[in-house]
Amino acid sequence: MSITPTQAKTGSFKTLATAGMVATITVGAQTLAAGPALATVWTDWTSRTFGAPGSAAGTLAGIDVFYTGEVASPTIIGGFFSGWQPESSFLGGTVTTSPDVVRDAIALEGRYPGPNTVTFASPVVNPVMAFWSVGGHATPVTFTFLNATPTFQVGGPNGLGGSAISVSGNTVSGQEGNGIVQFTGTFSSISWTDTREFYYDFTIGAAGLAGPEPGPGTGTVPEPASLTLLAGALVGCGVAGSSGRRLRRTVSFTGARR
Repeated sequence: MSITPTQAKTGSFKTLATAGMVATITVGAQTLAAGPALATVWTDWTSRTFGAPGSAAGTLAGIDVFYTGEVASPTIIGGFFSGWQPESSFLGGTVTTSPDVVRDAIALEGRYPGPNTVTFASPVVNPVMAFWSVGGHATPVTFTFLNATPTFQVGGPNGLGGSAISVSGNTVSGQEGNGIVQFTGTFSSISWTDTREFYYDFTIGAAGLAGPEPGPGTGTVPEPASLTLLAGALVGCGVAGSSGRRLRRTVSFTGARR
């Protein structure tokens, strides 16, 4: 038996309280989609000190993030960076939210020999890194990661044209390249070196919960465990109701015999 979201929310007590129906709901519930999806969240950079090396700090889903390395003068924080466009270049693969929702970017020029390092106050699972305008049309730029291996997620042109970044081994390259990579695993820090060009930008993100668990009036299908518990509770109500009716019959019958 299949259960539609409406049936899951509005099925009558009378129907659900039969043992056969409960068994069907418990099994069928295992095929329903469960819970909220994971969404990508991005670092809100709140301070920066220009230099090579310089530094920056912010928060990522409540985790403090610290960056030491080159911070070039085109760095823009405070939600004023408009370069994370078009959305199609920064939304895809495991990435469900564009860095444009925060609109911060740390700028590099490749003047610092490195390493540049992002450090998380608490370990982060599967962090992602967005790149904007990496390299020029005639000047390729390469990021070489020292303790993490990037995997390509999405990329494409930006407002200046260009194309997607490319990934090979532990390097990310571009000629006016844009896009996002993921580092699979759990990380307390990510370090890299990068090569010289006019300037280019990056920011850091990770996966976080999209929102609260489904509740009354949300319009979402209950999770399998919730349906199973609901069905069990309703069976209990049915059993209790039947016992009550039997008790009332016994009392009435006894009274009649008197």
